[in-house]
Amino acid sequence: MSIEHKNMQMSEAFITSIFLALSGGFQDAYTYFTRDGVFSNAQTGNVVLMSQHFMMKEWSKGFHYLLPLFAFAAGVFAAEQIQSKFRYAKKLHWRQGILLFEILILFLVGFIPSFNVAATTLVSFACAMQVQTFRKVSGYSYASTMCIGNLRSGTAALSVYFREHKKDQLRQSLYYFGIILFFAIGAGIGGNLSAHYGLHTIWISDGLLCVSFVLMFIERLG
Repeated sequence: MSIEHKNMQMSEAFITSIFLALSGGFQDAYTYFTRDGVFSNAQTGNVVLMSQHFMMKEWSKGFHYLLPLFAFAAGVFAAEQIQSKFRYAKKLHWRQGILLFEILILFLVGFIPSFNVAATTLVSFACAMQVQTFRKVSGYSYASTMCIGNLRSGTAALSVYFREHKKDQLRQSLYYFGIILFFAIGAGIGGNLSAHYGLHTIWISDGLLCVSFVLMFIERLG
């Protein structure tokens, strides 16, 4: 095990990222299948659907996709502010604090019965806090709540491996593809359970985040 790997924080460990990715996929499927077809973290999809509705002068439907965009931006802003103020907190790591906040938000979402705009806005805010807070897996930049960047980075690393035959590049690509796999598993589970059991299934996503929260009490790998 390299010195860099020994000094790596548990928040960057692949095992922690697995549960973050499972939860990220679950959240996206949950809002899409139970909250009027709105994505919680795939904001590109929201932009496409928002633009379509606005151009068709379906203003109310367009705003269903616009509000999560604003919420996502607000979540990134909030997470950055929390990091700045609590970076050196001793009792609880600032990343764990944000994760607790996200868990609380998603728990409350499970109690929102039919006001789907509020629910998707809150989930988008929580997703943005997660993606801003957890940005590395084993030292590599990644996203735990979306796939496009991970797919690009994983494929590029694989291409370099075939050209230069460096094991580090192969390992890097496998990290990225692994995150995509677990995101997809989370999305599949979230979509099926949401379709059958409804609004409260978001609490399963909370349970996955709780695993990451507990894992982070292991300060460093080594």
